[in-house]
Amino acid sequence: MAKELTSRSENYSQWYNDLVIKADLAESSAVRGCMVIKPYGYAIWEKIQAELDRMFKETGHVNAYFPLFIPKSFLSKEAEHVEGFAKECAVVTHHRLMADPNGKGLIVDPDAKLEEELIVRPTSETIIWNTYKGWIQSYRDLPILINQWANVVRWEMRTRLFLRTAEFLWQEGHTAHATEAEAVTEARKMLEVYADFAERFMAVPVLKGVKSANERFAGALDTYCIEALMQDGKALQAGTSHFLGQNFAKAFDVTFMDKSNKLDYVWATSWGVSTRLMGALIMTHSDDNGLVLPPNLAPFQVVIVPIYKNEEQLAAIDAKVDEMIPKLKALGISVKYDNNDNKKPGWKFAEYELKGVPVRLALGARDLENGTVEVARRDTLTKETVAIEGVENYISDLLKTIQANIFQKAYDYRASVTREVNSYDEFKVEIEKGGFLMCHWDGTPETEELIKEETKATIRCIPLNGDTTPGVCMVTGKPSAQRVVFARAY
Repeated sequence: MAKELTSRSENYSQWYNDLVIKADLAESSAVRGCMVIKPYGYAIWEKIQAELDRMFKETGHVNAYFPLFIPKSFLSKEAEHVEGFAKECAVVTHHRLMADPNGKGLIVDPDAKLEEELIVRPTSETIIWNTYKGWIQSYRDLPILINQWANVVRWEMRTRLFLRTAEFLWQEGHTAHATEAEAVTEARKMLEVYADFAERFMAVPVLKGVKSANERFAGALDTYCIEALMQDGKALQAGTSHFLGQNFAKAFDVTFMDKSNKLDYVWATSWGVSTRLMGALIMTHSDDNGLVLPPNLAPFQVVIVPIYKNEEQLAAIDAKVDEMIPKLKALGISVKYDNNDNKKPGWKFAEYELKGVPVRLALGARDLENGTVEVARRDTLTKETVAIEGVENYISDLLKTIQANIFQKAYDYRASVTREVNSYDEFKVEIEKGGFLMCHWDGTPETEELIKEETKATIRCIPLNGDTTPGVCMVTGKPSAQRVVFARAY
């Protein structure tokens, strides 16, 4: 096949890069560190976006949009927040170009310096909380439950398509509440939304937990996360939800009159997922033949390829497919009929396998005579011949089976590489094999940092439903309240 991939066993990183490009998902752009998301890749992102947007609205959230530019002084108001993002900020200093007097194109007009420099948003807490100050006076104005779909810029030096780029697409929720309990409930609720989406739509099993102090979002009191495991044994943070306390309300003086007529600061959350989910989708399920897409997120779930020798046969197949497509669509199945005559069926089979289309139907003249159709599954690479009559119901059930099978395969893999480790010597050996290591830790940032420096492993999360049997830290021997999850990560 012309688009042959590097195998995962040979070079997992190269396999990933090959697949993103050869499956027409994305490519690097002329702007260093930025990507072009191609139509097929963007169609998957649109599916992700549509399902999440529906789930957000079902939980009472509404969409809005806030500026791309943030005054530099805003970032300075929350010290921990600015420190967390300072090294990644792109700064706008001038607002105009002019012709170079020496005839060398365009230069920045020195007279067009901005009175205050602007930051291209790395995240929107500061601009949003400055805005909320004008919206909130009383408990009657709360809660505010807003999400925005946007792009952000974090000036990454080492980039990889979808996983880490200087500009990426995401959603960011920003909510304001009258009480601490409401804000914590909101942060936990959105974590559940993310976990539900990851498992039901992406078919990616995730661990739900809270980040350690070292790993938490800059400016948050608690960061909740979902952690996924890729096929190479590395973890990928797939979504985060932050309980921000009153930090941003205090920084921007956002107060409200409560029910007892007392003035108090508002309680806040923020939460987000990004195009990084595309990387999780690829690396959790795909194989050496290309993408394996869960039916719930595939741009089209079924492709039909005609097999014919002449125009007469093609016309007969076209007529049969014209009957099939409305029946498939009536069951909510998205379908593509590829009767383009500039590519041979073999090429099409390979292309749709590479692109991860869940089900492929091949229909030829003999099939029409026999009243059958060949059905190929992408997840198992198996084929069978079934009756055309009622095939739409067969495919509807098959898509559910494929979705469940893809999830179970990923779940079983994760289970096979998740293990308990009790000594630091054992940890140093086991971490080289990848996977999730469940270990006791004494709760100190110092021990966590030591482990990270010596092994490149981080605490992915303190599981919300994990083993809470007390023990002793594998490094220091000090008491440990529960096991935490260590892994190397993207």
